[in-house]
Amino acid sequence: MPIDGASFQTGLGPGQASSPTGAFGAAHLWRLGWLATVIFATGAAAFTPGVVGLPVWLALAAGAVPALAALAVGDRRDERLQSLILVLWATCGAGAAVVTGGVSGAMSAWILAPVAAASTLSSPRRLAEGASLALIGGAVAALTQLSGLAPPAPTGPLAFVLGFLSVATVGVGLASGLILTHRRAGERDSRQVSELNTLQTLVDGAPQLLLVVASDGRVRTVRGAAPRGVATANLADGLASAAVAGDRQKVSAALATALDAGEASVTFAPLLDPTRTVCLDLRQVSPDLLVGVMRDATLDKARETALRQARAEAEGLAAGRARFLANMSHELRTPLNAIMGFSDIMRARMFGPLTDRYGEYAELIHESGGHLLDLINDVLDMSKIEAERFELQRGEFDAREAVTAAMRLLRVQADAAGVQLRGVLPPDELEVDADRRALKQIVLNLLSNALKFTPRGGQVIVTADGHDGELELVVADTGVGISPEDLERLGRPYEQAGGVDQRAKGTGLGLSLVRAFARLHGGEMTIESRLGAGTSVSVRLPVLLRASRPAMEAPLLEPAPEPPEEPELGPNVVKFAPPR
Repeated sequence: MPIDGASFQTGLGPGQASSPTGAFGAAHLWRLGWLATVIFATGAAAFTPGVVGLPVWLALAAGAVPALAALAVGDRRDERLQSLILVLWATCGAGAAVVTGGVSGAMSAWILAPVAAASTLSSPRRLAEGASLALIGGAVAALTQLSGLAPPAPTGPLAFVLGFLSVATVGVGLASGLILTHRRAGERDSRQVSELNTLQTLVDGAPQLLLVVASDGRVRTVRGAAPRGVATANLADGLASAAVAGDRQKVSAALATALDAGEASVTFAPLLDPTRTVCLDLRQVSPDLLVGVMRDATLDKARETALRQARAEAEGLAAGRARFLANMSHELRTPLNAIMGFSDIMRARMFGPLTDRYGEYAELIHESGGHLLDLINDVLDMSKIEAERFELQRGEFDAREAVTAAMRLLRVQADAAGVQLRGVLPPDELEVDADRRALKQIVLNLLSNALKFTPRGGQVIVTADGHDGELELVVADTGVGISPEDLERLGRPYEQAGGVDQRAKGTGLGLSLVRAFARLHGGEMTIESRLGAGTSVSVRLPVLLRASRPAMEAPLLEPAPEPPEEPELGPNVVKFAPPR
């Protein structure tokens, strides 16, 4: 059954609308009638034999004032304005009664003018307010008459005209109010019936079964469509009777939980079709009463089972891939170590001289083997991390040593690429509790990426600093930058950015290993980049044991004396000074 949304929200049925036009139209007509009657009475008084005193004219004028004010205000819903109009009716009505003899005078009926005016309005509050004002006006008129301050009441034909005027106007107003009240009550009853019918249609047409359940499990009311396998007739014996024998204990337990905790949910196999699944949601609405919704959850159960199975298969495939990569990486490293060892022997010419061509080949074999070994180590580390088999070997050391060692290893690559490599390290120790190899690998991977994306003549700066218990490593370059599309993908395994030549230089594991090592230490990695302006990668690790003084640019540091057996570092790497 189609339901008009606007009608339902306002409590009306389809095709009905709440319109106060009829009520306010009748009130408007009564005000016009009041004013017309006053004008007619004024003309009749003018032609009445005898002398018409000033009090009578004042009374007639007082009767016209509130009618004119009410007509000017119209149908405004301002409560304050309506109250002011009622006060004006009470004041003028009581004043007219006072100047025409008081409560026993010819126009004493106008004391009820605020009641008649309030009865034509739609609010019961206004009617109570009008009655209160009429009571006050009657008390004032009675006191004025008893004190002898009221003028004498008109007599003869004039008294009849004024009395007829007051009774007719007030009587018609009260009658109009009663008619409008009856009409409003009829409209309200019609709206309630329509709303009840709409609600009943909505509830009976619900695709679930709606229940009202007593605390003992007996179902009091059933509405809606029952799921397959459930017969509403069986529910009269109790809520648990809808389930198969093996699931009835679950339903009873859910009922007890809802009475204790306020709500509960349970799934069970229905008695008439055990192959299906029914879900029952219960909520407590009173100490001994529950409401529930029973629906068919067979498809949901099947989807959940399929998702769980797919997840298990995906996890199995991922674990199998990780094991395969770990085993293959391990198997490849064994012969590769032999290749690098023999090529190293050939480079050193330990068993005799080699021709220049063979010496060049030995260098290429050793260089390619080293590159391949780095790739295999990356794959092996990522495989262990994905398989949750990587364990940090934590220890206390100076983080500056790991940073400087990584810069030393990439010095030759930076010189060959024509990129200036600089370090900004603090003069004091950066004592950390971390995995030395992982920290060194973080710096190596970040520097390798920075050098790969920085053209000749560019600059790469490594900054290490510590504050608030965190070690912060920042590698910034003046390279080509990373596009927003590539930036969203970086950090995931095997994802790479840049052109074909740059992607061919790695496996796409560098940044993913950095992020993984950072997370293993409880830290995080963030990347900021803009095309044509360079890239900055920050790694924050909560491993700092002791804070140092602020970091200083490497050229301002006092170089430490090198041991005689240690090779020169070159112009691009500056050693930090030992603590003083």
